[in-house]
Amino acid sequence: MSRIGKQLINIPTGVSVVVNQKEVTVTGPKGELKLNFAPKINVEVKDNQVFVTRVSEDKKTKSNHGTVRAHINNMIKGVVEPWKKEMEIKGTGYKVALMGNKVRLNVGFIHPVDVTAPTGVVFEVPEDTKIIITGPDRTVVGQVASNIRKIRPPEPYKGKGIRYADEFIKLKAGKKAKA
Repeated sequence: MSRIGKQLINIPTGVSVVVNQKEVTVTGPKGELKLNFAPKINVEVKDNQVFVTRVSEDKKTKSNHGTVRAHINNMIKGVVEPWKKEMEIKGTGYKVALMGNKVRLNVGFIHPVDVTAPTGVVFEVPEDTKIIITGPDRTVVGQVASNIRKIRPPEPYKGKGIRYADEFIKLKAGKKAKA
C-alpha cells in the first residue's frame, strides 16, 4: 500500500470537506477548492479525518492513490493558509510593476510583458524587483510562477533573468583571454 496514501488527513477547525461521488470540495476561510479524482479511489470523511483508499491493485490505481491524498492535503492546507511563491528579477533595467490584477514585466524585450492573475491568485510587488504570488491552490500558484519564470529564465553567464527567491544559479566562467 502507498505510504503517503494510507496516511490520514486531519481536518482543522473552520474547514469542511464534502465528497460527492468522484469530486472532493474543500471549503475554508481563504476559499473553496474542488478536485475530481480517479474512479478506483475512494475518499471518506469520518471524525474530522479524511481516509483515502483504493479499490483495485493495478499499477495506475496504485500511482493515483498517493497523488490524490497529497492533492487533498494541499487543498486543506491552502484554504487555511494560502500557498506562496516568491520570485526575484535580476538584470540592469529589469523591473516589475503591479497594475490591478496584472503584473507588467520589463525584462529586456522591446515591449513590456503583462501577466494576468487567474481567479484566486493574488500578486504582490513589495519592491520593483520582487514578486510574491499567493493563492489557495498550490498547483495554480506553482504554474503561474513557472509561467512567469519562462518569460526570461536566468542565463548562466551573468545570472540575469527571473528566478525563484530560493533558487541557486551556478554561473559559468565565460571566455578567457589568451595569455
